[in-house]
Amino acid sequence: MTMEDTLLQRFGPLLSIAQLASVLHRSPDGLRISLRATNEWSQRINKARLKIGRRVYFRTSQIAKALSDESLY
Repeated sequence: MTMEDTLLQRFGPLLSIAQLASVLHRSPDGLRISLRATNEWSQRINKARLKIGRRVYFRTSQIAKALSDESLY
């Protein structure tokens, strides 16, 4: 089972900021601060961002690809 399959099964196609924070073992506020930075990691995560009304979600499949990309580490 791939990371994408695991995340999709656990959270569905969209992750809220709180769910993404739990996946990354961060607080939601800490994650918000990190995503405002201008580095490669935050740019990759922000590409998966989707705003629906006032709520912010992240596409699970793109998050899984960003997390499994070893060139970032």
